[in-house]
Amino acid sequence: MIAMLVEYHCIVIGNLFERRAVDATRRASLSLGKSGNMNKTAGIVLAAGMSERFGRPKQLAVFKGKHLIEHAIDAALGSKLEKVIVVLGHCHERICSTLKDKFCHPRIEIVLNPEYEKGQSASLRTGLAVAADRFSSVMFIVADQPMLNSGTIDFLLDEYHGTDKDICVPVCRGRRGNPVIFGRAMYGRLFETQGDTGARTLIRSHPDRVLFAEIPDPSCLFDIDTENDLKQLEIYD
Repeated sequence: MIAMLVEYHCIVIGNLFERRAVDATRRASLSLGKSGNMNKTAGIVLAAGMSERFGRPKQLAVFKGKHLIEHAIDAALGSKLEKVIVVLGHCHERICSTLKDKFCHPRIEIVLNPEYEKGQSASLRTGLAVAADRFSSVMFIVADQPMLNSGTIDFLLDEYHGTDKDICVPVCRGRRGNPVIFGRAMYGRLFETQGDTGARTLIRSHPDRVLFAEIPDPSCLFDIDTENDLKQLEIYD
């Protein structure tokens, strides 16, 4: 199934082999309804970037026998996240071909962001457009943190659901990182984000609405921007 969400130029591929166009005005028909998922969190894996600093599609770079994007997806699938929405863009055909078996997992939805060149915020909005009607909160997971694990995701989920804050940000030894959780109250502002800064400006401008959750393992926050970063992580590990 492909669902065209016209206002955010996003395409949802629910099944890679069966395709059906759905207009944005019928988006509600894809919803699971308010009963069931309104207290659930969807994971949105941001994997649409061009990897300019890396020099090749880093989503498919290999670390410990798995592609970087696989590490993110597997951590999400092993967690309590209700759904895993993967936002693709640059080299999406190659990524889909490489991971076609994994992408058939029933908890995964693949979303295509054709405006990936406009920065991470475009992917953020694309994933949120798919989840907003169905989930009361979303967790944004970047595809270049291969040390992120399901335990850290679940810890952040528990911390978020145990507070009245609208945003949950992991912190380790004074360093902030990803993944970050946003509640429904912040969706409108998330749809307004622009450029490649993602939601960082939103977090900085609403400190009173943020829960900073201390995590014990700094390696979970290590992200891969360059080939040297990947080599350093291999040495660290």
